[in-house]
Amino acid sequence: MNPDGARRHGPPRIAGHEAMKTRLVPYTFVAPAMLLLIAFGILPIAVALLVSFTDMNLAGLGDWSRIQFVGGDNYATLFADPAFWQALGNTALFAVIGVPSVIVLSLVIALALNRSQGRFFRALRSFYFVPAITAIVAVALVWGYLYNTQFGLFNYLLSIVDLPPVPWLSDPTVVKFSVVLVAVWRGLGLNVIIFLAALQGVPKEYLEAAAIDGASGIRRTVSIVIPLLRFAIFFVTITTVIAWLQFFDEPFVLTKGGPLGASTSIALFLYQKGFSSSQFGYASAGSVVLVAIIAIITVVQLRLRRSDVDY
Repeated sequence: MNPDGARRHGPPRIAGHEAMKTRLVPYTFVAPAMLLLIAFGILPIAVALLVSFTDMNLAGLGDWSRIQFVGGDNYATLFADPAFWQALGNTALFAVIGVPSVIVLSLVIALALNRSQGRFFRALRSFYFVPAITAIVAVALVWGYLYNTQFGLFNYLLSIVDLPPVPWLSDPTVVKFSVVLVAVWRGLGLNVIIFLAALQGVPKEYLEAAAIDGASGIRRTVSIVIPLLRFAIFFVTITTVIAWLQFFDEPFVLTKGGPLGASTSIALFLYQKGFSSSQFGYASAGSVVLVAIIAIITVVQLRLRRSDVDY
């Protein structure tokens, strides 16, 4: 064997090995997140899809031989259930009211906080994030006192101006707006932080040039800042829509879905069927429908977004 030939063929092999290692590095970093996504995201959906074609209940969990394949019966029963359509309609109403409210209020608060870098405004940033990290049980306790018909703060304020008390949590119509108000209050914090982070990336040169040209503060915000935040607004919109379609905490802790199912969301409906009634097959069918709705809405949002340059 020619030593010179061995040396001649050695470096390309080493270079190819190094190139392969370089290509594998990104997959190595992504692999843990992908494994978690598969284990806690894709796999549960696949299991729910399989269970939705059975009559699995509490007895079936103890003895799998009692589980029977029922085909599409769960879906037929689901679509014929008035309670399902009521919960779906409630969820749609919650999302229609809550999503724009959260996005607009979060953006306005972030723009206001970004106008000053003083110590007071830095403290306010932490203040607005507090609801997002506060335990839902504590939130329900406080808001339950505020909504109390006889002793609550809201009705006390109404009595000062000679207005009648409002049944915040016992009226089928008012309760919808009551739980949405709590959810909007809780949902502001994280989105405010996201918008504040995006505002840090707005080039100061653009704002300074517009100011030199005589543009007012509102004009600079509308014509420069908000267009440059379009990716952040798009991201917040998608995550907020998904969160509101899975609306659960507030109606669960405040009303348990009452009165008369007026505040029952689709997620709470599935919880009641699956864990309270032990109808796991039926609840799994509903969860598959909910996943399909979320996927369709998300795909539509992605298609509607223009593929332009984001800053």
